[in-house]
Amino acid sequence: MATPALEITGLQAWYGESHVLHGVDMLVQPGEVVTLLGRNGAGRTSTLRAIMGLTGARSGSVRVGGTETIGLATHRIAHLGVGYCPEERGIFSSLSCEENLLLPPTLKTGTQGMSIDEIYAMFPNLAERKNSQGTRLSGGEQQMLAVARILRTGAKLLLLDEISEGLAPVIVQALARMITTLREKGYTVVMVEQNFRFAAPLADRFYVMEHGRMVEHFRADELAAKMPVLNQLLGV
Repeated sequence: MATPALEITGLQAWYGESHVLHGVDMLVQPGEVVTLLGRNGAGRTSTLRAIMGLTGARSGSVRVGGTETIGLATHRIAHLGVGYCPEERGIFSSLSCEENLLLPPTLKTGTQGMSIDEIYAMFPNLAERKNSQGTRLSGGEQQMLAVARILRTGAKLLLLDEISEGLAPVIVQALARMITTLREKGYTVVMVEQNFRFAAPLADRFYVMEHGRMVEHFRADELAAKMPVLNQLLGV
């Protein structure tokens, strides 16, 4: 059996005095696309942030490719090949699209990051806008840039937070094609998504969170049977 790309056991996390995760368990195999579902405030973004060591205190176990990371600093976790795309994107307004793309260093993971040419082939919009200032890009182009910047580093485990939120349908379709391509290339993807219609056809497995806990877990082929439960938990 392959070493899991991500294995979380009994993860607890806090922001100051606020106890936000209550014993989260999660298993992601290499090459899988896994979606975290749940209402706003359920703990999905906090789970991604806790994986990266971006919450306050945390306890339990978070293993990335078999390496325990619970005591590691965020930059050490990133160097294990983890790329985190937060909801706020973090595009530098004073830099061009291409300068933003070239900014992060490549990780010494033994995995080659995507070349600029490969990235422009996957995101033709970015090739067209490569000399445009970061903030002159549309919301969809900024989202593509935020993900593309990670792909250049050599990260193989991608944590994507609400990448489809508020974007035009044509951009959402482009992001869906991107996820499918990344799976074909062997990337492992953990997505937090509010847009169920975007996430449902893409994911191999689903976890559902409520009040900082995992309350449901099922495979894509069980989705139809789980819809009554999901309607109750999510109101989808």
